[in-house]
Amino acid sequence: MMKKSLFVILSTLLVLSGFGGLFYGSASAEEPTTKTITILHTNDSHSKVKEGTYEGMGFAKMATLIKQYEAENENTLLLDAGDTFHGTPFATLSKGESIAELFNALGYDALAAGNHDFNYGYARLLELAEMVNFPIMSANVRYKADDKLLLNPYIIKEVDGVKLGIFGLSTPETTYKTNPKNVEGLKFTDPVTEAKSMVDELQSQNVDAIIALTHLGTDASSTETSIKVAENAPGIDLIVDGHSHTTDMQEYGVDTLIVSAGEYTENLGVVQLTFEGNELVDKEADLVTKEEANAQGIKEDAEIGALITSIEDKNKEVLSEVVGTTEVKLDGERAQVRAGETNLGNLITDAMMSATNADAAITNGGGIRASIDQGEITKEDVVNVLPFGNYVVTKKFTGATIKAALEHGTSDYPNVKGAFPHVSGMTYELDVFAPAGERIKNLHINGEPVDMEKEYLVATNDFMAVGGDDYTMFTDGPLVNEFSALDEILINHIKENTPVDAKVENRFNIYTPFTDLDWSKKNVEYLYARGIIKGFTDTEFAPFRNVNRAQFASMLVRAFDLEATGDTPFTDLENVKDETKQEIAAAYEAKLVKGTTPTTFDPYKAITRAQMALMMKRAYEWKMEEAYESTGETPFKDLGSLEEEAQTAIELAYHLGIVEGYGDMYKPYTYATRSQSAKVIALFLQEMN
Repeated sequence: MMKKSLFVILSTLLVLSGFGGLFYGSASAEEPTTKTITILHTNDSHSKVKEGTYEGMGFAKMATLIKQYEAENENTLLLDAGDTFHGTPFATLSKGESIAELFNALGYDALAAGNHDFNYGYARLLELAEMVNFPIMSANVRYKADDKLLLNPYIIKEVDGVKLGIFGLSTPETTYKTNPKNVEGLKFTDPVTEAKSMVDELQSQNVDAIIALTHLGTDASSTETSIKVAENAPGIDLIVDGHSHTTDMQEYGVDTLIVSAGEYTENLGVVQLTFEGNELVDKEADLVTKEEANAQGIKEDAEIGALITSIEDKNKEVLSEVVGTTEVKLDGERAQVRAGETNLGNLITDAMMSATNADAAITNGGGIRASIDQGEITKEDVVNVLPFGNYVVTKKFTGATIKAALEHGTSDYPNVKGAFPHVSGMTYELDVFAPAGERIKNLHINGEPVDMEKEYLVATNDFMAVGGDDYTMFTDGPLVNEFSALDEILINHIKENTPVDAKVENRFNIYTPFTDLDWSKKNVEYLYARGIIKGFTDTEFAPFRNVNRAQFASMLVRAFDLEATGDTPFTDLENVKDETKQEIAAAYEAKLVKGTTPTTFDPYKAITRAQMALMMKRAYEWKMEEAYESTGETPFKDLGSLEEEAQTAIELAYHLGIVEGYGDMYKPYTYATRSQSAKVIALFLQEMN
């Protein structure tokens, strides 16, 4: 079968059918009339209805294409092969009603029930079937109790005197590619057996062509595919398929053409069925891609665009619903979620664990797009955090595969990376100075060391499950189950666990050689991984020792990657290492430190908490390139004896959140410890990022 340009085919067929007498003379009564029926088809939109979402053209632009085809040939049908009513908040907030309204406006003629169309439970699917102006079909979904069909099995459409029998099939994988509770009490019978029955039934009603509208797919990993139906149920002329998200245009079996239009409105599928009288004599298939539509100057249909906008406006009312409260800010800032554990990442993966009963959960930091402030949490807050409509799946992975995934996700640390892994049910350490592929240490699941050969049930998102963010090691893991959208799962988890008090729980840790870390562990790890902090000895950090002026100056210089261009005026650095001398010189040039006199630095003199704040103020002003203006507001009552600059420095440090007091006392003359200095510099860097 030759693939041709759709527009050439359509124009040629119209010329032949409308002006046949010019070539053959007047048609006799015995000569059959040539008729062309256009089948337009979509599949696996997953409610990604707007242009640009996952590279699709969107339904408003597709509507313009549909109207063009309908104008050129009134004998046009519009079919969808499923996975339509669920996916993004556009659909999930109204449990699919928005899609029903949109598809009614688009003028669909039939839809096959996909596995994700059961995501609200089959009772809701039946309600949606009452809302639409077209049948939602499946000939192989039955009630277990009495074997009755759940949905319409088929329809017969008469188009220009041609009778088309159209029947539906749903993938038996639905039993585990939606939450099993959604299909409790149902059974999904053998598609081939039901297809044979449908062919017999439709042929008995003297149809002229048979179309199977299926959500089976062509993936080799699936047992029940549209290819299997084509090869084992002869008599089907056309299969319009979905589920595998592929672009198919190929014949199988005796003479069955299988077509599928990819995913997410990337393409509009077009099939031209040519009849001589009522005999099907030719089938031609093609796709109109988003790129082709844009090249033709296709614009969005105003009516459908306005409808989508109005639905989004209605959704804003739903989005204002309060689903819970949080006692802390839930950290989804880009610099944080792409380079470390956050309490929001922990909350999301905990929700995934709770919904799936998996051994562990993992999601990518790049999928977390916003923070949630302390206080009330609305649906809109959650949707802003998780805007992509991803759903949760469980797969089985060996311990070795999980380790490989963590090696990949942390490979750029401490630099930000969208693949950074947030986890639940597991803990691990990263040795940033080890060779690539050997950096993950002390990996535990459920408190036990991971067995590299054992299989674990892991919850992740559908994007990562198919290799998104280069998690290619996840693609071959056997799929166990599919669940609801991630934002829905998080909303339900918040409702069940409000008020939320999520914390950073050391699920992700930096491997250090230090055996004496205290409360400042995370801060020390943060600085150690970036080469900013060193140990007092090879295995000791000495957290309670005082930090001296040379040490603090060195940390600031490493934190800002400064280099000296000259010498200092200080004459008391003769016993200081050359590296430290250069660091003091760099800090002095940047005006982060001053001498204790014009010619002395006192490198080994311990710094007080006030002096530490002063150096941080200078660092802040160097970074921001402007002076800090004091507001005079701090809770501390023991600053009166300090110079004004020191008081302002403590005020700034307090407002930045990098220092705390002792109640209403700051204790400015107390010496700063190595732990305190690690905290101040680590928090400062995070705040400045």
